[in-house]
Amino acid sequence: MFPRSAFPAIALLLLSGCEFSDVPSGPTQHESKSVDLEKLEMARVDLRMGAGTLNIRGGSPKLAEADFTYNVPSWKPEFRYTNTGVRGEITIEQPSSGHVNGGSKTYIWDIRLNDQVPMDINAHFGAGESNMNLGSMTLRSVDIEMGVGELKLDLRGVPTRSYDVRIRGGVGEATVHLPKDVGIVADAKGGIGGVNVTGLRKEDGRYVNDAAATAKTKIHLDISGGVGNINLIAE
Repeated sequence: MFPRSAFPAIALLLLSGCEFSDVPSGPTQHESKSVDLEKLEMARVDLRMGAGTLNIRGGSPKLAEADFTYNVPSWKPEFRYTNTGVRGEITIEQPSSGHVNGGSKTYIWDIRLNDQVPMDINAHFGAGESNMNLGSMTLRSVDIEMGVGELKLDLRGVPTRSYDVRIRGGVGEATVHLPKDVGIVADAKGGIGGVNVTGLRKEDGRYVNDAAATAKTKIHLDISGGVGNINLIAE
């Protein structure tokens, strides 16, 4: 088990070589955006956050609903939506990153997505915490790039189709909760840190559950960590 107490020191070491511009903080602001549900075959959601807290879950009656809380005016999230007639594309992006000059930083995205529309979710966050509860959704793929921080990904549910999950970790801990009644096949490799597994066994270099050989619906995971622990929990 890689000690969590070492994460801040390593993070500072890695970030020390980066250039940051000073940006002023101010009063806390709140903003909401949404996209009405349309007749779509699929949707793609791209999330690009430099630093903050990213919360994502299903259960929205709309295609997407988002609430933003921030106190750095220049970090007002950019929200874009396009519809090709078949596919909807949502992009939410932090416009710039920088060191807050005075005061503390507040930057939170709370995002709710529709459960019925098949979705590809791509999340890239540089530093902070990401909580993703996606088990109720109809997923096509999940792709996550994390820099410095902690990822909690909950996929427990009853998926109606197979899908792929790709996670690339930097400095921090990634915990993935998996459903036990679908096939699970996971390629997981830790860097400086370990891979901790509950409810799976190692077979031919991969982590699988009992349903992996026969289940029609499967989740395939490709996970690679940098500095920190990878926790896979199937229960």
